[in-house]
Amino acid sequence: MDASFEQLKHPNPNIRNRAMVDIMDNRDETTIPRLMQALDAEDTVYRRAAVKTLGAVGIDAVPAIVEALGSSENVTVRGSCAKALAQVALNYPDEPFPELGLQGLKQSLNDPNPVVHIASAMALGEIGDAALDILLETLQTTDNLALSVSILNALASVGGEQAVEVLTRLSEDDTADRYVKETAISALSRLEMVRQYSRPKQD
Repeated sequence: MDASFEQLKHPNPNIRNRAMVDIMDNRDETTIPRLMQALDAEDTVYRRAAVKTLGAVGIDAVPAIVEALGSSENVTVRGSCAKALAQVALNYPDEPFPELGLQGLKQSLNDPNPVVHIASAMALGEIGDAALDILLETLQTTDNLALSVSILNALASVGGEQAVEVLTRLSEDDTADRYVKETAISALSRLEMVRQYSRPKQD
């Protein structure tokens, strides 16, 4: 395990991926705590590899990630936790995302640091439908422009009729902030492209 954790720092991504598989294959009760400790590493490569590995661990890692997301004083750790939750959603799209994770991200949308609230909005976008109510509710209540923009981009990732409705309304609202309106227009066009690509081809 020590050798595998050391290889998570390797500049070669193939070696890092192999180390990640080894860590997963030999998982024990120390694996999640060790990965969590790596989230405040100065070595960016190591930190990102730890985020990715926590995502591969999946649902079991969520309680430890949420705990650090809500309590760490280190902004890098909080941002990495939000990204790790996004990785869990990415790796396990067919598993219901834990309510604990959703609530943790809902709280961190209000984090004063933009690194954290932007990463949290992106994570909620990755989670999809289960996160829609949180995104819409926060969009209505926040006066943080950067967060509003991040949420609009997340809505484009979630998709669905409700997201389209909100984005359409904002894209046509002349009283909305110009940047918010432009983001809504661009998020709508991204959604439309995704819809076109996912439509079954006609013979």
